[in-house]
Amino acid sequence: MATKSLIERENKRLKLEQKYHWIRRSPKKEMSKAIALSEKWEIQAKLEALPRNSGPTRLHRRCFVTGRPRGNYRDFGLSGHVLREMVHECFLPGATRSSW
Repeated sequence: MATKSLIERENKRLKLEQKYHWIRRSPKKEMSKAIALSEKWEIQAKLEALPRNSGPTRLHRRCFVTGRPRGNYRDFGLSGHVLREMVHECFLPGATRSSW
């Protein structure tokens, strides 16, 4: 089980990313249209002024149940061992059991 502080940190990053999504997107469009190198530097300075944790690459997918950061299945939002336990207990209809 992941500590609560790590899960809260991820939630904070998610909120920051949603807040700054459009603010971050507009300078990137300007960057592709800019011709002069000095213009690109100015636009880059605007992007660097934004909070570091507001970038979408800083987000990390976690297991919905345990908060585990590795071995997650996107379709279910669960880590592998939790998914296996739920399939064996018949909580996920349509998933086939196999000898894992």
